[in-house]
Amino acid sequence: MIIVDTALRKREAEGRPIRVGMIGAGFMGRGLANQIINSVPGMALVAIANRTLANAERAYTEAGVEPVRVEDASQLDAAISNGTPAVLEDAFELLKAVHLDCVVDVTGAVEFGARVTVAAIERGLPMVTMNAELDGTVGPLLAHRAREAGVVLTGADGDQPGVQGNLLRFVRGLGVTPLVAGNIKGLQDEYRTPTTQKAFAERWGQDPYMVTSFADGTKVSFEQAIVANAFGLTVPKRGMNGWDHDGHVDELTGRYDVDELRELGGIVDYVVKAKPGPGIFVLGTHDDPKQRHYLELYKLGTGPLYSFYAPYHLCHFEVPNSVVRAVDFGDATLAAPAGPHVDVVTTAKQHLTAGRTIDGLGGYDTYGVAESTAVTRAEGLLPMGVAEGCVLRRDVPKDAVLTYADVTLPPGRLVDQLREEQEKLFA
Repeated sequence: MIIVDTALRKREAEGRPIRVGMIGAGFMGRGLANQIINSVPGMALVAIANRTLANAERAYTEAGVEPVRVEDASQLDAAISNGTPAVLEDAFELLKAVHLDCVVDVTGAVEFGARVTVAAIERGLPMVTMNAELDGTVGPLLAHRAREAGVVLTGADGDQPGVQGNLLRFVRGLGVTPLVAGNIKGLQDEYRTPTTQKAFAERWGQDPYMVTSFADGTKVSFEQAIVANAFGLTVPKRGMNGWDHDGHVDELTGRYDVDELRELGGIVDYVVKAKPGPGIFVLGTHDDPKQRHYLELYKLGTGPLYSFYAPYHLCHFEVPNSVVRAVDFGDATLAAPAGPHVDVVTTAKQHLTAGRTIDGLGGYDTYGVAESTAVTRAEGLLPMGVAEGCVLRRDVPKDAVLTYADVTLPPGRLVDQLREEQEKLFA
């Protein structure tokens, strides 16, 4: 998307930057704030909403900016008009502001993310979401609602799903049929906990629960689910293949059964330890023998599978690209065009006893695995995105996948209403 830099330069020259509001100010949010403020001409981070104001202020001050505190939308609009960055506690007041062009969700919280996303759609405000956990739970419904409202709701450039989405579009543009969209991981251990990940989290200034969700496979499951839902792919089996592979991803072209991939209609997958990591890859076929001749000449091999990859994903560095694509071009980096194909289901990380309240993502109780939506529905499996706060009705053994029948849901949650609506809409 090189065109976005031209659009930004034009905005900068005309003095009309894209005015961005950010919800959340954690590790990734601070990086994004610094990127927009110091490296993106033609874009302005006008406000940050965070329940702890000191963290929102930190995101600005680390980027060399002193914000003001405001309490509501009217005060926020006044600050934006004066060219003064602002922080506030209430994300819903941020969404009411008139002088906003786009909002970015950097929270990773499912229930809260659902509420702010619905509010943004109702407000008619383009939203870039880095909330894969929400997207992998009710993303197809939210994308449907956004389309109905004429609003762009999109995943983010830079995150591995967004990088896969860009590569998938590129590959399709070549006339190649993508059959595998893959994620490269350095570690996979379903039994990691915030205790085992504490030292790593402290070293990098991250949340140990978030770090654990990467290590135990929950995050990659969500990431691959949203890629599958955006491109009509499925999983080869529950949990995907998840092969250990010490070599280059190009070598994977000989590991898959092409006929099986075609029969499935293409899959999402991941590998551990492959090079170049921590990037992404796409494997696809070309039906034209004349073009296969050229692909061999261009050193992509003899097929039938051809390998394409990106050796890195740069997370917050690339998120501003999604903002420009949404605001100036009405283009979503990643969004489900229809119903879900893959879900993330809740799996017991340890033996769980009746009466226990399930802890959060990346916690001690559960990990998420990718499963086809057809199986999820047929077996009544519990989506990982709704598991937190559920109370167990009976004992569940380690590594068993939980079902709705195993738990009592917390009352009054929007995410449960959205999940029910999604199931009815796309059944």
